[in-house]
Amino acid sequence: MTTNWKFTGLDPDTVLDALATIGMHGDGRLLALNSYENRVYQVGMEDGPPVITKFYRPGRWTDEQIGEEHAFLAELAAQEIPVVPPLAAADGATLHRFGAFRFTVFPRRGGRAPEIDDGKTLEWLGRFIGRIHAVGASHPFIHRPAIDIASFGDAPRRFLAENGFVPPDLRAAYDSVVDQALQGARHCFDRAGDVARLRLHGDCHASNVLWTDAGPHFVDFDDSRTGPAVQDLWMLLSGDRRDMTRQLADLLAGYEDFMAFDERELHLIEALRTLRLIHYAAWLASRWEDPAFPAAFPWFNTQRYWQDHILALREQVALMDEPPLW
Repeated sequence: MTTNWKFTGLDPDTVLDALATIGMHGDGRLLALNSYENRVYQVGMEDGPPVITKFYRPGRWTDEQIGEEHAFLAELAAQEIPVVPPLAAADGATLHRFGAFRFTVFPRRGGRAPEIDDGKTLEWLGRFIGRIHAVGASHPFIHRPAIDIASFGDAPRRFLAENGFVPPDLRAAYDSVVDQALQGARHCFDRAGDVARLRLHGDCHASNVLWTDAGPHFVDFDDSRTGPAVQDLWMLLSGDRRDMTRQLADLLAGYEDFMAFDERELHLIEALRTLRLIHYAAWLASRWEDPAFPAAFPWFNTQRYWQDHILALREQVALMDEPPLW
């Protein structure tokens, strides 16, 4: 976990000056988009349509890790999978530097949220996720990390403990339930066994899918990691057990047209949800020095937040003991 944010100095003039260094000249129209991990702007161009410019959070990814994200997007686009790869400058580069900042430019793509309650929509999404995974399985990431218990469970729990975010009167309850939750996650991974790991989107929820009349396109591969295939499926499930069973069947009806699904991974759904809960709390804590975070998440780090978080983890402990969806 890192608390290094340092976006001080990233003002509109800096954004425009950065783009000018790669031959892209803005017309002065800037719109800050809804992004907290990085800083993302829609920038009007003098000689073309607007572009999306992403300034990476300092200290989060290395150049090599960002390069693997961009290369993965290029591979997917080459297979006519609907993703949004970065635009290359005249020298072919997609990652650029301006002062202390690293940035990337994307074409602007519009769309609406997918109707994930519709079975045909889920089947369509499943087909494209299957195609993404077929490419993702062709070779591994070398530099980008994995989704695992160590990085999404143990490290976040340690960060919260070492930095005193959990209120003292709730610390014993938190320690007890997070121990149970991590033990439950380990049991789930043990039951699943040695399932395949591949390159993933990593954060494949409905907000990272834009829908048009031509179908979906997938955006924001910033969290792309190595992990089990079900990581890119479970965040599209919602509701009770019956609802999730139907939704997963619809997704897999499309997915398995292009990629076999190992049903042992069904053991991982609630474990991955549990790890996301633990990681999300520590992610907010690790960014709390960034002024954008207290403004956007005023409910975090309150007594009520930690009480609800402990309750959610208790519920996950019970869910991880239940049999898989089928």
